[in-house]
Amino acid sequence: MSPVELALSWSGGKDSALALRALRAASGPAVGALITTVTGDYERVSMHGVRRELLVAQALAAGVPLVEIEIPAGCSNEEYERRMGHALAHSPLRETQAIAFGDLFLSDIRAYREERLSRVGKTAMFPLWERDTRLLAEEFIEAGFQAFLVCVDPAQLDRSFAGRPFDRQLLEDLPPEVDPCGENGEFHTFVHRGPIFSHPISCTRGEVVERGGFVFCDLLPADA
Repeated sequence: MSPVELALSWSGGKDSALALRALRAASGPAVGALITTVTGDYERVSMHGVRRELLVAQALAAGVPLVEIEIPAGCSNEEYERRMGHALAHSPLRETQAIAFGDLFLSDIRAYREERLSRVGKTAMFPLWERDTRLLAEEFIEAGFQAFLVCVDPAQLDRSFAGRPFDRQLLEDLPPEVDPCGENGEFHTFVHRGPIFSHPISCTRGEVVERGGFVFCDLLPADA
């Protein structure tokens, strides 16, 4: 894999997808890598619970090389930072000048990312920063993106939302205290279709389970 000038932190969810779309529309360098944290014990995207096969399928459809940073289940923040630091110090990210994130308005998260990256001589970019989340959610749908809710925090949103498509009906059904983009951790999504992809990612909804205080909808590759 060639050295990367600009990389994107990639969860597989709608904010990541919108960030990639925004960066492609800008006049800056092309996104040369998608960076994803994967929990090795489960072979799934950390926090979102999406199977590794679907993550790989997204990267292939986006036409951007994937850099996976594997962490153990129950990973401490210290171990996470150690593994992330190792990845940033070695090829293909060693020469990366900037890493973009899909964060919208959580200032403490932004400050954390900026501080950690500045330690290793890199900058953080936030192409969606302070966008109105209701308008952004509607833009996501209007642009032709499609996604499922794959993780729900039942302390903030009813577990029945797990597995639902991210569409206009969902936006109407969200309680008023829930951010339309789930920016406060109310829910996470998996994007399976949209203008950033050369083709859809075929998947079907599987079992809904509750683990570690979160409700997950398992997505199955269509050929599984």
